[in-house]
Amino acid sequence: MKSKVLLISFFVLISFSMCAQEKEPEFETSARILVFSKTSGFRHESLSSGIKMLFDQSKSQNWIVTATEESSVFNTEILSGFDVVVFMNPTGDALNESEQLAFEDFMKKGKGMVGIHSAADFEYEWPFYGELIGGYFKNHPPAQTGTVIFESHDHPAMKPFEGMKSYTTFDEWYTFRENPRPKVNVLATLDESSIKEYNNDDWRMGDHPIIWWLEKDGMRSFYTGFGHTHEAFQDEKVKIHIKNAINWAAKRIH
Repeated sequence: MKSKVLLISFFVLISFSMCAQEKEPEFETSARILVFSKTSGFRHESLSSGIKMLFDQSKSQNWIVTATEESSVFNTEILSGFDVVVFMNPTGDALNESEQLAFEDFMKKGKGMVGIHSAADFEYEWPFYGELIGGYFKNHPPAQTGTVIFESHDHPAMKPFEGMKSYTTFDEWYTFRENPRPKVNVLATLDESSIKEYNNDDWRMGDHPIIWWLEKDGMRSFYTGFGHTHEAFQDEKVKIHIKNAINWAAKRIH
């Protein structure tokens, strides 16, 4: 009887050890991620899925994630405890002048930000944010299946798309007030010929960037047009895309 107990205990210990090894995080040191999702305009139903997606990856990435819609966290003292701010589908005007200045100070200390989807539909009257986000939302055709064409895989966020010339998926495809290309490093564009449903042609840009990055004066900024639907945040490739963008913004990878 005693030998059976010892044998069972041995296998339990082996099982726990294997689980611990499987759950070993990719990074030894933690990164503190602030996820901000306040909306004063359109509110995406997928917000809950986007935030859950980040929390689901937090253990494997050794992220300490704080998700909030409280703009008062944008003060110098609180922001000093974070490495990256993720703007998860915010809309409208959410931050007052002192909160904006606190974020500017945060970024100028060499920190990072990641803008997801409607982060381009946010804070139109704030030039500092506008420069970092790269482009402001204009309009969009109805949400539908579209094709993204990759211009470059030379960024960690593009790793899940390695070896692929394009990726076709269902989302909502933003058009921007001005083409961001002169100001940012474009990684992917929307194939406008893949869009079949639209009310008019006002959304067309010709050259239609949809994913890009910017690094300036030690600040890192990344924008992706993915993220309108719940399904976008359940797409394994998009999940890795966003995960790597965050780790790049945190200067964990290059």
